[in-house]
Amino acid sequence: MTQRDRAEPWARDTLGHGFGDAGLLRVALTHSGAPAGGQHFQRLEFLGDRVLALALAEHLMDTYPDDAEGDLARRHAALVSREALAAVASSCGLEQVATMPSVDDPTAARGRVVILADTLEAVLAAVYLDAGWDAARRAVLRLWHQLLGHRDEAPKDPKTRLQEWTQARGAGLPSYRTHRAEGPDHAPAFVAEVTVAGAGAATARGPSKRAAERAAAAALLECLVP
Repeated sequence: MTQRDRAEPWARDTLGHGFGDAGLLRVALTHSGAPAGGQHFQRLEFLGDRVLALALAEHLMDTYPDDAEGDLARRHAALVSREALAAVASSCGLEQVATMPSVDDPTAARGRVVILADTLEAVLAAVYLDAGWDAARRAVLRLWHQLLGHRDEAPKDPKTRLQEWTQARGAGLPSYRTHRAEGPDHAPAFVAEVTVAGAGAATARGPSKRAAERAAAAALLECLVP
């Protein structure tokens, strides 16, 4: 059975949606660097990013009626982060049905996790275009079920937690230095270094400047907080 043959059963089982227009699903699952060429997921990814953001924002508004805007924003940021998307894409078996760039391309291989996250957004857009908002929202909540466990406190960004740690100890503000390392436009790589005077430094990589800085802050926190 080919990837294309597996795609529609995967969508029914994983998304809870049977596509009326299977062509939408095929486009969503096809990366621009895939050997087959033709239509690819990038335009759908643009829409899927917004579908995901709205579905999760709506869910959080309903689930946490007493949260302030800042708490809702932190919960939302954690759920739509590149890390969350990559985790969901991995757990739902997306790679088994997606048409990916050749593994002989080392740049594409490095960006594979990013590509899967982008493909997942494209798939959500395909559901939305195929069947409307309710179907797309159900697919999001189904895929994000494990990440939507109730928490009494909104998660804090690693950069926020590091800043709170340094200020509580009179160490001043963390200093970040970030630059683009390598990678094509569709899968860039950035390296960030964070330094806290008198406490240490850490370096990390990410698919965006913000993601790299967050990863660096998280790495330094692991060293500073027992």
